[in-house]
Amino acid sequence: MDDAGERGDTIHGPHGEARADDKGTGAVAMGTALTLYIGNRNYSSWSMRPWVLMRQAGIDFDEVMVRFDSQAPDSEFKRRLAVVSPTGKVPVLGAVVDGSPLVVWDTLAIAEFLAERFPALHLWPAQPVSRARARSVTAEMHSGFTALRSRFGFNVEAELPQVGQRALAEDPALRADVARITQMWHDCLAVSGGPFLFGSFGIADAFYAPVVLRFRTYGVPLDAACVGYARRIVECVAVREWIDAALAEHDFLPFYEPYRSAPQGASR
Repeated sequence: MDDAGERGDTIHGPHGEARADDKGTGAVAMGTALTLYIGNRNYSSWSMRPWVLMRQAGIDFDEVMVRFDSQAPDSEFKRRLAVVSPTGKVPVLGAVVDGSPLVVWDTLAIAEFLAERFPALHLWPAQPVSRARARSVTAEMHSGFTALRSRFGFNVEAELPQVGQRALAEDPALRADVARITQMWHDCLAVSGGPFLFGSFGIADAFYAPVVLRFRTYGVPLDAACVGYARRIVECVAVREWIDAALAEHDFLPFYEPYRSAPQGASR
């Protein structure tokens, strides 16, 4: 859960430069001023989802990174976010719509807001049956897979294949989560024909992008179809940018690191 703490805000943006996604879409403004508040890239899977979605789709936004510092209710992270959001968690999307300020919290709510605000980008599939299926698998990711979240904490920088092997051997609920996710990927790709779950990159892919990185961190064995999907996700411009920025953080947070000690040179 992305509700730890931070040492200071880092502001980037605006992301107004032209950039390409898998469909060659450039930056999109459409009269909506957007600011996305995120946590540490190395640890915040929930922050990754809307950031990657917006960046890959070419949606123009500013970014505020609020560093995790602890999980305490009175942490600096909570104090800073309390000014922005009632939940004190990331991600949070600040918007100005038709001249009025708006705050949207919760990753799925942010995705739905963006889909409504930018319909031409087809963040959900255009076809009703595919759209309903995409919403279903996205909601399943949003609310489920608790064993995966618990045993395979999000950590872009770490390489923990031995931990993954041991956890999979010990935990049948974790094996069931992995089996369900990989079967879901198979089913969606078989129907859509790829390259992404519903053809072009969309909300569902943004929600499963952190899972791809979790599988990579913990060395989860995948068959050829899932390896191909995972590779295409990692090759997305926005995902690559997220990974590169996460690797550049060098910010070791012990409360997010149950499996390893601080590497040499990491801040604490």
